[in-house]
Amino acid sequence: MPSRFVPEPTLPHGQAQRTAVLLCNLGTPDAPTAPAVRRYLAQFLSDDRVVEIPKLAWWPILHGIILRTRPAKSATKYATVWHAQNGSPLAHWTTLQAKLLRGWLGEAGHNVLVRPAMRYGNPSMASQLDALKAEGATRILILPLYPQYSGTTTASVFDAVYDWARTQRHIPELRFVNRYHDDAAYIDALAQRIEAHWRSEGRGEHLVMSFHGVPERTLHLGDPYHCESQKTGRLLAQRLGLQAGQYTVTFQSRFGKAKWLEPYTEPTLIAMAQRGVKSVDVVCPGFTSDCLETLEEINQEAREAFLHAGGQQFAYIPCLNDSPAWITALSQIAQQHLAGWPTQKPSEQALQQTAERAKAMGASH
Repeated sequence: MPSRFVPEPTLPHGQAQRTAVLLCNLGTPDAPTAPAVRRYLAQFLSDDRVVEIPKLAWWPILHGIILRTRPAKSATKYATVWHAQNGSPLAHWTTLQAKLLRGWLGEAGHNVLVRPAMRYGNPSMASQLDALKAEGATRILILPLYPQYSGTTTASVFDAVYDWARTQRHIPELRFVNRYHDDAAYIDALAQRIEAHWRSEGRGEHLVMSFHGVPERTLHLGDPYHCESQKTGRLLAQRLGLQAGQYTVTFQSRFGKAKWLEPYTEPTLIAMAQRGVKSVDVVCPGFTSDCLETLEEINQEAREAFLHAGGQQFAYIPCLNDSPAWITALSQIAQQHLAGWPTQKPSEQALQQTAERAKAMGASH
């Protein structure tokens, strides 16, 4: 009877073991087209972590309505943010962050493999985990690009790792980063991003911190995302020296008719304009890479709504992307969780192993 486990290559004894980081983001369609968006949404909206509705009730809605009508509309939106050379902004920034993180870790003396992966779409988490194993990785740190923990995002990444591990005969050592919503370096990177914008573009009357939304019921069921988003907002405001009336934490990207975390971003901006606020700055602290939700939903749709309601100036502050302060913070977070694992450069490790073998042989005589 064939085994359900993937055949393992025989590794030569004494081969240097490698340590790796898998940098995980949500995902993106392969192209701004209806067929590509349909494949992406089918995977995304089939995840039990994302939609907690019994399949018997959800499947007819997903396949009978949503996947028939939504892909074309979403593809039109993706086309407005798709870069001619770099393609998907989220894929571009995630790939660049992985490259920079490996360089930053190398500068700190760590010879660590780093690969980007997407929970939905390409490159898939399973394919990147396979690639890391093929490169000799026996220890892998799973680092989601979600600062705030949520069952809908962080836990889903972990599910994908567990599903992959179920197919492996020889499972690498695994570690997981759950959250870094209150990490001082992450907060400082956000603050530096905002302060740089204020220096170059001026400062609006009010700062809106827009986080991705989740259904409100998840809060009552024990998901910490709402609390961690609020804490990030509070710490960021303190770092910037803002008083309570100078900033607002909101939630965007509502999907479906259920109640989601409030206040909602766009209605909040409209209300601000209607009561006389003329200029706003909007930042998305929960997104570490610019993507459809920031570039189209905020910088296009929310901007238009605010200006149409009477606002005069709307400034979108880009995500952390490749800012040096953010890559430094990411490197520090990774190093905290890599602690105790061997990450020396191979030459140093080989010298250490040789010295230990020589010492052991001397002690035996």
